[in-house]
Amino acid sequence: MFRHEGKTRNFKHNLGIASLLSFVAGLVNVAGFLAVQKLTTNITGHFAYLIDEVFKLKWWQGLVYFLYIFFFFLGSFTSNLLIEIATRKHSKISYQIPVFLESFILFVLAVFGTEITRENPNALAFTLLFSMGLQNALVTKISRATVRTTHLTGLFTDLGIELSQLFFYKLPEQQKQLRSSVKLRLTIICFFFLGGLTGGIFYTYIQLKILILAAVVLISTIVYDFVKFRWLRFRRKNRK
Repeated sequence: MFRHEGKTRNFKHNLGIASLLSFVAGLVNVAGFLAVQKLTTNITGHFAYLIDEVFKLKWWQGLVYFLYIFFFFLGSFTSNLLIEIATRKHSKISYQIPVFLESFILFVLAVFGTEITRENPNALAFTLLFSMGLQNALVTKISRATVRTTHLTGLFTDLGIELSQLFFYKLPEQQKQLRSSVKLRLTIICFFFLGGLTGGIFYTYIQLKILILAAVVLISTIVYDFVKFRWLRFRRKNRK
């Protein structure tokens, strides 16, 4: 899932990474909202609140909403920076580095999140937004903007466009491409919903410790990628 980019990347690779990472995003979205009543996977709504607070001349609250936006941006910036540095050093795990960082952040928040929420709920929101910025930049870059997993607005827009195009583009190749794209969008939406449902149910019992599940899912993607790569290389050697 993380070893293919550009022409070597296919629909199956995108479907795999989309399903797992959208599940994580859905889980974080609901857990974060239940913990601090703030959106922690996207920043669209925060822009509206920022403008509202500025018009009311509530500068401190306006700064807080600006920081929500900034930390998501900082996560995206950091993610791509790490990937570019690793790529230039010919690292084979350049795309896994942001995933390691995100899983570490989520694990730390799972352990200390309740205490952080009591002391400074905004700090929890900042950190979750940073981790979602990491994830969104990673998946956008590796899939060349085909996959986005942290918010659904663009997904529903693309889904609406592609479903309408099915009525007009009748060539077999066009139909195949559109159906694949629709399947990808629906997979992301369904797994985002499943992650949110999981986060909501288990937050009732274990609160932010549910983020451990998100961290485990992220690490499992890396382990799966590593094991699959080793297995395929082993098979190629045996054939030779």
